[in-house]
Amino acid sequence: MREQGRGGGNRGSREGRGELPPQSPEEQARAICLRLLTGMPRTRRQLADALAKRDIPEEVSQEVLSRFEEVGLIDDAAFAGAWVESRHRGRGLARRALAQELRTKGVHATLVQDALELLDSEQEEQTARELVERKLRATRGLERDKRIRRLAGMLARKGYPEGMALRVVRRALEAEGEDADDLGYPG
Repeated sequence: MREQGRGGGNRGSREGRGELPPQSPEEQARAICLRLLTGMPRTRRQLADALAKRDIPEEVSQEVLSRFEEVGLIDDAAFAGAWVESRHRGRGLARRALAQELRTKGVHATLVQDALELLDSEQEEQTARELVERKLRATRGLERDKRIRRLAGMLARKGYPEGMALRVVRRALEAEGEDADDLGYPG
């Protein structure tokens, strides 16, 4: 017969649920990183921040993260490329917004620039046109100036440069029948 520990048995303990508590900071760090990487890819800095929050010593954290990079579980360049592709296609974000998001996630500036080069200016402008086309219908019936502000503002919030936003909005309104000269913005 098994003896019960001080905690009144193992029913409520981690061992009783099939989980063994990590024995060392290295094991804790590996377990934390693997758990976080299971849900979605993460950058090295995101994982380092998570380990720091859980009081994993810096040297242990760096050792575990370096090992994860060596075996390909952490790849900030691949993360940045996938992020740019996904967020541009799914949310219509422009280079500026994508760069800000990647910097926030701790991706090195060189890797951010490399990832943004995957997005060419023609593709970015095409996405801006598609966004305006979708929103254009919802602005029908509003004053011309209000339509311009809403449409250009929507593009600005997604990181599109002002010149491109106004050009795309102007062309969309022209195609819809608005008089370009009445738009009040240079072409």
